[in-house]
Amino acid sequence: MKAETFLPNDYTPAEDEPFMNARQTEYFRRKLLAWKHDLLDETALTIEGLQDAARNIPDMADRASEETDRALELRTRDRQRKLISKIDSALRRIEDGEYGYCEVTGDPISLKRLDARPIATMSLEAQERHERREKVHRDD
Repeated sequence: MKAETFLPNDYTPAEDEPFMNARQTEYFRRKLLAWKHDLLDETALTIEGLQDAARNIPDMADRASEETDRALELRTRDRQRKLISKIDSALRRIEDGEYGYCEVTGDPISLKRLDARPIATMSLEAQERHERREKVHRDD
């Protein structure tokens, strides 16, 4: 195990360090894994809850409310499933040495952006350009 993998709990990547050095890479890897773990825990709780909720509810209004709640919960979990896929993709980019670099320009993505959204694949500027182009095409 590399010495760099032992990060203090209060470590935060800084702009004055070499970009995506071993400490920064490990910091983001751990952050992504913790996020994925939390999402998987929530999913397990949802499955348990749905199994418990699969009981016969005689009152039609209560049953409709229960079905609406269940549908909302399933949509939320579907969004989380997609998020887990993006987390896995970010973890692969870490393994490949591509993490932290914009997939459009190849430039480094700011540490602040990565800390706020560790699954980011584009720099803020490239993301804004992408969203503007999407909006223009949507308005057509």
